[in-house]
Amino acid sequence: MPTVAPFDLSGHCIAAVFLDDIPHFALADGTIHRLDHGAKSVQAHDGLLCAALTWDGKALVTGGEDGKVVLTRSDGSTETLAEVPRKWITSVATGPQGAVAYATGRTAFVRFADGKTKSFDHPRSVEGIAFSPKGMRIAVARYNGATLHFPATDGKPAELEWAGAHTGITFSPDGNFLVTTMQENALHGWKLADGRHMRMTGYPAKVKSWSWSAKGKWLASSGAPAAIVWPFSAKDGPMGKAPVELGTRGNMMVTAVACHPGDEIVAIGYADGMILAGRIADLKEVVLRRGGKSAVTSMAWDTKGIRLAFGSEDGDCGVVDITA
Repeated sequence: MPTVAPFDLSGHCIAAVFLDDIPHFALADGTIHRLDHGAKSVQAHDGLLCAALTWDGKALVTGGEDGKVVLTRSDGSTETLAEVPRKWITSVATGPQGAVAYATGRTAFVRFADGKTKSFDHPRSVEGIAFSPKGMRIAVARYNGATLHFPATDGKPAELEWAGAHTGITFSPDGNFLVTTMQENALHGWKLADGRHMRMTGYPAKVKSWSWSAKGKWLASSGAPAAIVWPFSAKDGPMGKAPVELGTRGNMMVTAVACHPGDEIVAIGYADGMILAGRIADLKEVVLRRGGKSAVTSMAWDTKGIRLAFGSEDGDCGVVDITA
């Protein structure tokens, strides 16, 4: 049976991550706590925040209602990367070559490693932002679709249309597909080579958590009484294919998912705080945590895939060691 080291905090956990294999927990009040030879914390923001892990896993980038974009390293040191006075940073993303993207209102910004910043205005508010894994390109989720920009050039952006409010966005690890969460209970995707649509519907609730498998063959998602895992190994992705359902527990909703860094295994967190690990190939399940005080909101594996950090709505956080 895996062992659970609890870490009780006070407040909603936005992101549970490992930085240099040290577990960190970013709370909605702007504090970032870490377990590094004892409990330590740093106040990264004055108020609510959103978060994104750097590509190398060595730092966390957060945006807050204080208008700041802050980088926090594994030793607790912080650096303010950008500041938009009297604005709320609503989304952040990290990209290649040290680039960081962030958004407020209708404007998305890209900050390059040399500190230079470029802005991109949109007709409607920017709801989500993501970097492509290939080349310097960002995608913005907006009302009625998504917009693709190449920040290093002044070329015309590419527009991908689909009616409805798109609230979050992600590229597939191979860069071939773009997927958004929607205000309705659905995901929507595009095959970037030809713009073909991928409708991923049937969720009883909104998708608030998703995670790509190590090699990008699967996209796991929350929003149902099981982890809904879509196949992306074929050239047309999940078009015409049914998803795998992992960890079905009656009507108990899945609230967070995290794919293992090496194996096709998904950590599945539920509304009652329980956490399972499910293997995609044979649907085998193992209990990692029996339950808690509130819904799991965020999970992340360490680089070796033997520890899982988790956070919850009420600060009921901790680390699971699967080797114990």
